[in-house]
Amino acid sequence: MKAMILAAGFGSRMRPLTLTTPKPLLKAGGKSLIEHQLLRLKAAGIQDVVINVAYLGDQIQAVLGDGQQYEMQISYSVETEPLETAGAILKAAPLLGEQPFLLLNADVWCDLDLLELSQLSLGPRAGHLVLVPNPEHKLQGDFVLGAGSFLQKNNAAEAGVDGASQRTYTYSGIALLTPSLVTAYPNRREAFPLREVFDLAIERQSLSAQVYSGDWRDIGTPDRLQQLDEDLQAR
Repeated sequence: MKAMILAAGFGSRMRPLTLTTPKPLLKAGGKSLIEHQLLRLKAAGIQDVVINVAYLGDQIQAVLGDGQQYEMQISYSVETEPLETAGAILKAAPLLGEQPFLLLNADVWCDLDLLELSQLSLGPRAGHLVLVPNPEHKLQGDFVLGAGSFLQKNNAAEAGVDGASQRTYTYSGIALLTPSLVTAYPNRREAFPLREVFDLAIERQSLSAQVYSGDWRDIGTPDRLQQLDEDLQAR
């Protein structure tokens, strides 16, 4: 199985840290955010990784190289400008092949064991997402988990109301996806977000999910990076 790490963003909320360093190379606990992801993939037995790069991407390529130092094989999908999440997958499709792959955001930290997720059989489904309880900075959530672990849209969020009547969850940035989820999407274009692809898959009842309640963090601000660093150093 292959994996893809999304690492092409500008990291605007991390400024000034990201003015000269790409967000995936910011460190916590003595390792860069993207290195934490690589090591978790390696622990799950995944050795073939595709990384998309754009902003300061040459630094990521210089530090990680071809993956030999991790006993992995790293390929790069180079974007002139960030193509958003689905656009990135579409461009990287020739590197990913046709089999299901693990997708990880470079800027999340999570102690989820990826081995179990990688061994999941999708069957006729187009993908399986890992959801987490809503963090304080995103109390409205992204999705509702319906019967049979199939995803439903968060209609309350779309309507702009608080959604107190339904239990919502946040997408963790970790998923098992089939490449065709994106490559066969009818409104694909050079740059577009995964969220609209997910919404269509939800309408077709082809997207399932699980809720992970362990340690998950969206490292989106300098304060959250510092907190993660302190917590990891204390372990």
